[in-house]
Amino acid sequence: MYRATRRTVTFSLLALLAACGAGKSKFKTYNGPPVTQVVVNKGKRRMYLLHNQTVLKSFDIGLGNQPLGTKRFEGDGKTPEGMYFIDRFNPRSKYHLSVGVSYPSERDVAFAEALGQRPGGDIFIHGWGPEGNALAPKKRDWTAGCIAVKDEEIEEVYAMLRPGTPIFIQP
Repeated sequence: MYRATRRTVTFSLLALLAACGAGKSKFKTYNGPPVTQVVVNKGKRRMYLLHNQTVLKSFDIGLGNQPLGTKRFEGDGKTPEGMYFIDRFNPRSKYHLSVGVSYPSERDVAFAEALGQRPGGDIFIHGWGPEGNALAPKKRDWTAGCIAVKDEEIEEVYAMLRPGTPIFIQP
């Protein structure tokens, strides 16, 4: 009898632990064609993940809180324009998940320094997180210069991208 009770308790605890871990993970897998480039069209507020010339996924986006023009200086609230690369992944982002963009380039640094300024940095494609959930419904362009998508969408983006993927950010 003791053995049967112990076995029942053990199975019950295992079932409880399994149920606790059954929550939705923010880490997705992707097994489709590789993303060969990311194209961001700031004017249309759209981001496209492409395999060669085929659009695999597209997303509505939010931009920096000063969306017109390219990023030049730290704190200007603008999203950069030009060609960059995906260079890092942050699974602990306060914006759910985030994927780094290689801004600033050498050219961006030289431009800012020539004017006695700093170019800024830490440009990411990221989710909304708590801040975006509060701001995005009221103001589409709310970031400090990043590219924002909904939390469910950054999960897809995070799974699909690889380091070194070029990102073209167009006006």
